[in-house]
Amino acid sequence: MTTNLVEELRWRGMVHDMMPGTEEQLTKEMTTAYIGFDPTSDSLHIGSLVPIILLVHLYKAGHKPIALVGGATGMIGDPSGKSDERNLLDEATLAKNVAGIKGVLSRYLDFNVDAENAPVLVNNYDWMKDFSFIEFARDVGKRITVNYMMSKDSVKKRLSADSGVGMSFTEFTYQLIQGYDFYHLHKEYGCMLQMGGSDQWGNITTGTELVRRMNVDAEGNEPAKAYALTCPLITKADGSKFGKSEGGNVWLDADKTSPYKFYQFWLNTSDEDAEKYIKMFTFLDKSTIEALVEEHKEAPHMRLLQKRLAEEVTTFVHSKEEYENAVKASNILFGGGAEDLKSLNEKTFLDVFEGVPQAEIKKEEVETGLDVIAALAGETGFLKSNGEARRALKENSISVNKEKVKEDYKITSEDLINGKFVLLQRGKKNYFLIQVV
Repeated sequence: MTTNLVEELRWRGMVHDMMPGTEEQLTKEMTTAYIGFDPTSDSLHIGSLVPIILLVHLYKAGHKPIALVGGATGMIGDPSGKSDERNLLDEATLAKNVAGIKGVLSRYLDFNVDAENAPVLVNNYDWMKDFSFIEFARDVGKRITVNYMMSKDSVKKRLSADSGVGMSFTEFTYQLIQGYDFYHLHKEYGCMLQMGGSDQWGNITTGTELVRRMNVDAEGNEPAKAYALTCPLITKADGSKFGKSEGGNVWLDADKTSPYKFYQFWLNTSDEDAEKYIKMFTFLDKSTIEALVEEHKEAPHMRLLQKRLAEEVTTFVHSKEEYENAVKASNILFGGGAEDLKSLNEKTFLDVFEGVPQAEIKKEEVETGLDVIAALAGETGFLKSNGEARRALKENSISVNKEKVKEDYKITSEDLINGKFVLLQRGKKNYFLIQVV
């Protein structure tokens, strides 16, 4: 191979554990590797960005990536990192989630490309649905001892938990089913490597063990080779959970987390986190990143690292256009003009002015022309009185949709943003939103 993938991942801080021989295998020849995605929702959040990026790095280095959506394993629930049992999903919800995740993955990996190392998308429900319990117990369960399964951290933690809840047989079998996925992909696609988060190490190594044991024939020939590589779970420097904002998870779908809010998440990272994240979440090369880090240290107040990080990740996850819209939306609070304001779609507009006090007025009032003093005081309560409104207007401190206005100004239908909003402003930071109903 021309690129040493492990070396690349190592300097980016994306290697946690690796089975002996993995690096040698990846430098020797094109290798097929897979990562599984759990369909607990119909989208993925930024916690899943690292495995997605791992698959993209794999593809760029000339290897063949397989993205597996766990339609079967999603019915059971992975105990790794969980303190109690997950609620089981019904089939309709699961089908919707699987379809949603396939859609997300298809944005980053082209499953229709015509290449030897073309990415592959699979659903483990396709090969697990016809497997009878007796067959599974005989053909798979026989190969791995209970002692081996009990030695896994994910099992030990649950069994030693103080809650007394313990672990159901259903969840206990999870590692065997995930292990069988590896065996199936090994048999069907020649897959030799499974990757995932560090909390998956136990499940992944069960898979490598199963591949070896199920491939030893009656003559006891050399077992098949299978490898494992995990990346660290992402943390924040302050100890708080990565991937959460005030509104909850930061999702990869625009209808769950708008590109503006997505952009803001990365823009607001600390210096320490930005230095770590720019290696993990972007495809910028080492010399570019090192130069950026040095430049940032010389003028940290310019937040160059955060701006470049936010640009790269927003462009990768959404698009260049959505990134530019997010920048435009961000600039509106710091002096953007009326044209920028009117070009925002409704969702982005409401995201930008989230938490700003607002009032409703009737559409007829705007159609006939609403006196600006009434709009500032009597109709909305933005300012306490007509007198205060007049003083503010005389001081030239009032803007309607980012443009300064005088006492004789009337708000009309022409002023409506997205056909229903008017933005009032006093001074630089005091905003008020009128919604026309």
